[in-house]
Amino acid sequence: MGLYEHVPHPRIKTRQLEGPAKIAHQRFAGKSTIGRVNALIGLKITLLVGTMGTAYLFAFIALLSLPAAVRTHNLTILIAWVSSYFLQLVLLPIIIVGQNVQARAADARAEQTFKDAEAILHEALQIHEHLEAQDAKLGLLEGKLGALLLRSWPEKRTP
Repeated sequence: MGLYEHVPHPRIKTRQLEGPAKIAHQRFAGKSTIGRVNALIGLKITLLVGTMGTAYLFAFIALLSLPAAVRTHNLTILIAWVSSYFLQLVLLPIIIVGQNVQARAADARAEQTFKDAEAILHEALQIHEHLEAQDAKLGLLEGKLGALLLRSWPEKRTP
């Protein structure tokens, strides 16, 4: 045994088994069966609505009602159409698409951070091995120096 005994942190093993945290893992985040079912339903609806195809469909549906709103010649109805039908209906899927893009970017960052942490851990273990080798060498040198000093040290003589 050297001058220092390395005790690996228990998190190292569990971290290697878990891998990086990702958005997709959150679908199973519910603690109860109902929570997991709700998370799954919410995820499926979000994946369905959060597409540009849905945004185009909603824009088409909203535009179908535009002529009726214009025919009223009522500015309040036209403003209500723009805010209620068009903006809310069309922006909802577009915002979800943007959130999905951000989630993928967050997953990529998590993966990169995980790989960086793995590399740092590897380097730290290499440093640890290097230090153990130095401890062993210093121990040998200490033993040799001690033996040399004992041989060459003049013994005390009593008169």
